[in-house]
Amino acid sequence: MRLTRKRLCSFLIALYCLFSLYAAYHVFFGRRRRAPAASSRGLRKGAAPAREGRGREPSTLGSEEWNPWEEDEKNEQQHRFKTSLQILNKSMKKKTDFQVQIWGKAAIGLYLWEHIFEGILDPTDVTAQWREGNSIVGRTHYSFITGPAVVPGYFSVDVNNVVLILNGREKAKVFFATQWLLYVQNLVQTQKIHHVAVVLLGNEHCNNEWIYQFLKRNGGFVELLFIIYDSPWINDMDVFQWPLGVATYRNFPVVEASWSMLYNERPYLCNFLGTIYANSSRQALMSILKQGGIDKLCWVSVREQWQPQETNESLKNYQEALLQSDLTLCPVGVNTECYRIYEACSYGSVPVVEDVMTAGSCGNTSVSQNAPLQLLKSMGAPFIFIKNWKELPAVLEKEKTMTLQEKIQRRKMLLHWYQHFKTELKMKFTNILESSFLMNNKG
Repeated sequence: MRLTRKRLCSFLIALYCLFSLYAAYHVFFGRRRRAPAASSRGLRKGAAPAREGRGREPSTLGSEEWNPWEEDEKNEQQHRFKTSLQILNKSMKKKTDFQVQIWGKAAIGLYLWEHIFEGILDPTDVTAQWREGNSIVGRTHYSFITGPAVVPGYFSVDVNNVVLILNGREKAKVFFATQWLLYVQNLVQTQKIHHVAVVLLGNEHCNNEWIYQFLKRNGGFVELLFIIYDSPWINDMDVFQWPLGVATYRNFPVVEASWSMLYNERPYLCNFLGTIYANSSRQALMSILKQGGIDKLCWVSVREQWQPQETNESLKNYQEALLQSDLTLCPVGVNTECYRIYEACSYGSVPVVEDVMTAGSCGNTSVSQNAPLQLLKSMGAPFIFIKNWKELPAVLEKEKTMTLQEKIQRRKMLLHWYQHFKTELKMKFTNILESSFLMNNKG
């Protein structure tokens, strides 16, 4: 009896061992036979059908513990991707063989980059210490850097062509701008930079003699100067006029046209939100607005002291006034050109511009006898120009007779013109840089 039990136990143990060996054989050797077969099918039919087969059966793919050919396939994909990227980079280098870096050291640089070039900055945080972006116009590749961390001698310079954006409006700003020019002058002398252009927020009276010594025609190194306001230096050869743009230093945004901006009825005939200076035409404007209750037809909010910064609430109110008004009144300040003109265009509100020269050295040039606002006029700005605010009541009376459809067409025309204006400036700016810098390279 004991012998029979021993035999039975031995038999069961032997059977268990055989079963274990059989299972182990299929686990370790059975899969290896099937995998090469699948691989050989993939080689015969091509790699793509094999991937498609796995894609159609996600549950089967998920149940597999390990694919010994997966790493090779990933490496192959990465190699193809790198090869494609190298080909793309080579083709881009052929198309964009002209590299320009823009150093934005004045708020007007943001108008150039974000509004005219429609460029993006990374990071988007306006308080960031360092912001940068890239854009391609024609065959020119632009890179843009700005922020407090952009300090002379504390960032790498690896380009031949530089556009420096500076503020020369006040004495303190001029001192800061001069330090930058001296730094760039040293880079030119040591041949780290070959070509330099400057975009300058000039003095509102056009007193910009401090930069004269840096111009190449006077023995300096600045080949091109793009200057804001109607400077008599403008000759369209090495000195060009540049627009003031919107008040980016007050965080005025890039505005995208909307359906409501174009088609909605606007409750106000006009708007004026600003500072009233003593003995200025703005006082005359306020007197006109109060006659006959005109101010009740317009969004008017004034203050006696200028404020350099806007609160979130005041900026929102100002933008709302532009959006809800058919016309924006643009009296002269220290200079005829003001941010308000361009901000009104952004919202399709027609600027009513006081077309008079202000005190100072600004005026006509050798290429234009149409000051003030020569640049805007030369590009056909569809504004309402008046010489005296006494003309305003007649303008508003005509406004009352216009139908909504007529106003919609006028908004479309203004917005289209403003977009065309910025595009033309971008292309003109690029063509001037390419013509000057590349020609000097050949010379």
